[in-house]
Amino acid sequence: MEHFPKTLRAIPFALALLFALVLAVFAHGAAFAGGYSNAGLLMDTEQLAKRIDDENLRVIDVRPAKAYAKGHIPGAVHLGADDVIDPDSHVSGHLLPNSVLAEKLGKLGIDRDTEVVLYDDKGGFHAARLFWMLEYFGHRKAAILNGGIPKWVKENRSLSTEAPQVKAKSFALNLTPRRAANADWLLDHQEDQSSVLIDVRPVKLHKEGHIPWALSIPWKQNLTADATMKPARELLAHFAARGVTPDKNVAVHCQDGKAAAHSYFTLRLLGFPRVRSYDRSWAEWGAADDLPKAKG
Repeated sequence: MEHFPKTLRAIPFALALLFALVLAVFAHGAAFAGGYSNAGLLMDTEQLAKRIDDENLRVIDVRPAKAYAKGHIPGAVHLGADDVIDPDSHVSGHLLPNSVLAEKLGKLGIDRDTEVVLYDDKGGFHAARLFWMLEYFGHRKAAILNGGIPKWVKENRSLSTEAPQVKAKSFALNLTPRRAANADWLLDHQEDQSSVLIDVRPVKLHKEGHIPWALSIPWKQNLTADATMKPARELLAHFAARGVTPDKNVAVHCQDGKAAAHSYFTLRLLGFPRVRSYDRSWAEWGAADDLPKAKG
């Protein structure tokens, strides 16, 4: 090598360094494509099966009470999706007062240190509403079971008809305003180029009436044919094609707060840091005479 100029001697090292960098970038990309930035928000059935007896884990079945009684994941407690809705509210789907919801969660044996896994039989449609609610309440240890109970049953895992007895705990509210949007917030950000609003309802409902600056991205597009979450790479490309990227302030809405939470969860799973749900959604906006609307 001493017969070669110094610049030529440096070439093999430079090529090796470049090759190593390429491999590192490729490995990082491959790892990211196969998972999610916030992978802990999504639990697999195999993971849950291994932790089914974990005393620090509370599994919540959010299906109707009749479905829960017929058979549920062993150890799961019940809190139906409609059990958190205020029947006396003039806004359809509006949640019960925060203090009432906190009491319900406490009775299920949930406090700030309890890990919570939510499941349903609708691809996370109902589970996501409670996931958003927990994050809004400041709970940082919530996840959704990927595929829900249909996937659990398909894998021939056991079911139970016994409702477990749990010790009540104190659930402390620590509201996180940056996880929620209201009508005023949407109005204030309609001209903000760094913000984007997503209408997750079916396209038909969007065409019949919507918030003028809302993008139509139906929530069902988050799921595969077997009602599990699509891979991270596919979801990121799906949202990016509509201008929804992690650097944006993203708000989601639907008809009554349920479906919106599914896309909220999806974006949180992908690592979007600034996501909020307009929980009163079109049920409030569509009925208000003083709020702008569009069709088509």
